Amino acid sequence: MEWSRLLSPKRQRTGRKHKEKNRTDLRSSFEKDYHRIIGSASFRRLQDKTQVFPLDRSDFVRTRLTHSLEVSSFGKSLGQNIGEYILAYGKDPEFTPQMKEDICNILLCAGLIHDIGNPPFGHFGETTIREWFEEHLSRITYGGKPLTQVLTPRMLADFYYFEGNAQAFRLVTKLHYLVDETGMNLTFALLNTIVKYPVDSLHVDPYSEKIQQKKLGYYLADEELFFKISSETGTGNNRHPLTFILEAADDIAYKTADIEDAYVKGFLPFSALSRELEKIDTGETFQAYGHLMDLYRGAVERLEEEPEAYAVKNWIVRVQSFLIACATEGFTENYEAIMCGEYQKDLFAGTKAEELMDVLGHVAEKYVFMTDEIYKMEVAESRILSFLMEKFVMAAVRYSDPKQKMDSIDRRMLAFISDNYKKAYQHQSQGKGDIEKLYLRILLVTDYICGMTDSYAKRLYQELTAKI
Repeated sequence: MEWSRLLSPKRQRTGRKHKEKNRTDLRSSFEKDYHRIIGSASFRRLQDKTQVFPLDRSDFVRTRLTHSLEVSSFGKSLGQNIGEYILAYGKDPEFTPQMKEDICNILLCAGLIHDIGNPPFGHFGETTIREWFEEHLSRITYGGKPLTQVLTPRMLADFYYFEGNAQAFRLVTKLHYLVDETGMNLTFALLNTIVKYPVDSLHVDPYSEKIQQKKLGYYLADEELFFKISSETGTGNNRHPLTFILEAADDIAYKTADIEDAYVKGFLPFSALSRELEKIDTGETFQAYGHLMDLYRGAVERLEEEPEAYAVKNWIVRVQSFLIACATEGFTENYEAIMCGEYQKDLFAGTKAEELMDVLGHVAEKYVFMTDEIYKMEVAESRILSFLMEKFVMAAVRYSDPKQKMDSIDRRMLAFISDNYKKAYQHQSQGKGDIEKLYLRILLVTDYICGMTDSYAKRLYQELTAKI
């Protein structure tokens, strides 16, 4: 892979013919991407989507929006480090300072949109949608046959492996109907970067040693566009090198933020955090426990009002700096393998941060995700999403079923769906057969539900189930 192709500024739509170039606009293509994202409704909706704590009233706890801003910031920092490494060590004689700047801007943008396709209620929302498809597609009929006998194996696998990452690619390329069917019309370099898993649903292997095969990267409906983009950038079926950096930025953001948010919410006592960290402190690695206790003792000596809170929040900052350094090391030490498409691990593998990242994940799982409070919220969220999936999918299937008629409720359910999403469906379904159209209509449902905020999904459920 070559940086001259990897950083392709090409777009689906190049602009109107014969239109004179605006010579007063000095922004690069990737800087223009940034402004397109910031100004989009899809990005704004992230402010009301769950990161960890659904429908939380606190103004401190992170939402999907604040998480995305943090990923964007970490991504840019890593991009600066890695761009400078390529320049300083002459890893690519054709690599220029402008390319370093382009990398930073691409990662800045990628961080903003990497979760833009996620449904309401965080990652549990993804799980709920997948499980709904697994449970119900065999009982829903079309033309007198269950959908499991009507849809192709690839179509079925798209639903069984439903994934927010694939949905993000779909949203920014097709569903954000601003000018036409090209979505936000972002650069190919950026679009390639956000595809964490360049694999179709028939080749997903959650247990694979190859990181890029663990989840779905793109739907059948979007395959042609993905191949067009990967051909232009020269990545083929490999991850874009910047994807490794984006993933590391995401890991740093959520693993440290989960700890901080859990502490602030009272899920994770200071004593529990210190006890878990003490287990991994050795002379050969980052002194996580030692740093935490040094900060705590310093806060006590200075008579800080809340020494534990002071220690945790400042410790998070130190940890983030350490993790950025380790992710940089992970990329530079494996540079050749990454550029050849041979590297199949995350950037923390084999670094001094690997054990710490595992512990941070373990602590969050133990003290947050496996608690009764979170379980209760997830049960309620599952009920909301399952109800909406049932109503909308049934309406979508009956829309053209020769053996089932739509009733008044079905027609009203379809009327709720955004006009933008309907336009995207109409464009994509042109010239397609009945089964392909059926597949696209079911995708239309997930498109609409994934576009909902937490509050809207909850409110719509309450309104549709209200007793009169």
